[in-house]
Amino acid sequence: MTQSHIFSNVASLALAALFSLSASAQGLQTQLIEGKVLSDGKGIGNVAVTDGTNIVRTADDGTYSILTLADTRFVYITVPAGFEVENRKATIPQFYKEIASAENYDFELKKSDVDDRKHVFFVHADAQVTSHGDLKQYSKVVEDNVNLAKKYGNMKKFAFDCGDIVGDSPWLFPGYIETVEPLGMPVYRAKGNHDSDYHGRTFETSYKTFEKYFGPTHFSYDCGDAHYIIVNNIFYTGYGINYFGYIPENTFKWLEQDLAGVGKDKLVFVFIHIPSALESDISKTKFDPDLMTNVRQFHELFKNHDTHIISGHTHFNANMEYSKHLMEHNTAAACGTWWKTEECMDGAPRGYGVYEVDGNKVKWYYKSSGYDPDYQMRVYAPGAAEEHPDDVIANVWNYDTKWKVELLENGKKTADMKQYTGYDPVSKAHCSDRSVVVYDWIWPVTNGHMFHATPKISGSKRQVRVTDRFGKVYVSDVK
Repeated sequence: MTQSHIFSNVASLALAALFSLSASAQGLQTQLIEGKVLSDGKGIGNVAVTDGTNIVRTADDGTYSILTLADTRFVYITVPAGFEVENRKATIPQFYKEIASAENYDFELKKSDVDDRKHVFFVHADAQVTSHGDLKQYSKVVEDNVNLAKKYGNMKKFAFDCGDIVGDSPWLFPGYIETVEPLGMPVYRAKGNHDSDYHGRTFETSYKTFEKYFGPTHFSYDCGDAHYIIVNNIFYTGYGINYFGYIPENTFKWLEQDLAGVGKDKLVFVFIHIPSALESDISKTKFDPDLMTNVRQFHELFKNHDTHIISGHTHFNANMEYSKHLMEHNTAAACGTWWKTEECMDGAPRGYGVYEVDGNKVKWYYKSSGYDPDYQMRVYAPGAAEEHPDDVIANVWNYDTKWKVELLENGKKTADMKQYTGYDPVSKAHCSDRSVVVYDWIWPVTNGHMFHATPKISGSKRQVRVTDRFGKVYVSDVK
C-alpha cells in the first residue's frame, strides 16, 4: 500500500468516525459497506467509491469501506479510464449496487479492448414517449444512431440521455429500455422532469421509480482523458407537478469531492436535463423554473477545467459559450414536436448530438435522424419568412458564434448572412396547425439561429454556405 493510500485510508476512517458520531447525535442509524474493485481477480487501487454523498478511494488491493446512513440506497464506483463494467442489463451499465438487495459489494471490471483516449459518444434528449406508438417512432431514431455508430468502427462508443425519457408515463420505462437495446452500448441517463414520481411530499420522493430502473441520479465515469458527470437538476416542489432547475447542497458537496480527484488537464463533460442558462452572459438571467436557479454557483465549480455542459428540456438546439473554459450545448428533442412532426420547436429535425473525443479535445455536430450527417441547415427562398420577405433565409440549427454563414450567387459569395431571432417557416406553420400538432399547449417559438441576406443578382443560382467552428463546410441550394 502506498503512503498516499495509507493517509487516504486513515483520513477516511477518521471522517467515518466523525460521521458516525454526528449521525448518532441526530438519532440516525449508520451501516458500514465494504467490498473490492477487481479486474481478472486482481484489486484495482485508487478507484472512487461513493454512496452519493461521500467518496472514498480503494486501497492498492482494491478494498474499500464506506460508512453510510442506513437508508442509503446505492453504493457505486466511478469506472476508471481503460476499464468498463463487466455486467450490463441491456444498455444499463452496472456500476452500482443497491444496498438493500446486494449479496456483496464487490465490483468487477474488465480492461477496454481499445485505446479509449479516442472515443465517440451520442446524446439523446426528450424522447418523451407517452405511448407504444411513440416508442415505435423512437425506434427509427435509435436505428439511425445504430447505423451511424457503425461508421466509427471499433472506436469505443457510449451514449447519454439528457432526460424526459418518458412523458409522465413511468410504466413505459421497460418499453423504452427494450427500444434502445439495439444501440448495443452503455447509455448513461440524467433524470428529466417528466421522469418524476409526482404527488410525493418531498423532492426525495420524486426519483424513486427512475432509480429502480436506471440507478443513481448523480454519478461520474472516466474514459481516456475525459471525465463525465451526470447530475439530477430537477427539484420537485411537492406541489402538483411543479419543479424548477436546482442542485441541492448534498449534490454540490458530492460534486466538489468528485472534481477534487480530476486533473486539470482532463476534459470534463456534465449532463443535466434543465439547461443551466440559455444566454452566454449569465448576469442577465432571471428566475425561471425552466433554467437552473443556482447557475452561478454551478458554473463556479468548473472554473479550473475545460468543461462542456450538455442539456435538454427545451426541445431546441442552442450553444452558449460562457467563457473560454466553459460551454453548454442544449440538445434538440429526439421526439421532434412531441412525435407530431419531424422537426423540433426550432425547426431542426428530430435527432441527437454526436461528440468525437480525441485525448482532451472534442469536436461535435448534430445528427438529424433520417438525414446525412452533412445536413446542417434548412434554407428558404425569398418570400418564406414574414420577418424578411425579400431575403434568402437559413436555419442553421447547431450554430455557435465561431460559425460563418454566407450567401453565394452563381458560385461566389455576395453577402455575409445576418443572424436574427425569428421563426423557422416550416415549424411555425406546423405548430400553428391544431390538426398537425393536436395539443393546444404547442405553439410556434422563435429561435436565435436564423439568418437572412438579400440577393444581389436577379435570377442567380443561390446557395448558402456554412462553415462550422472546426472548419467543415456545408453548402445547400436555395430552391
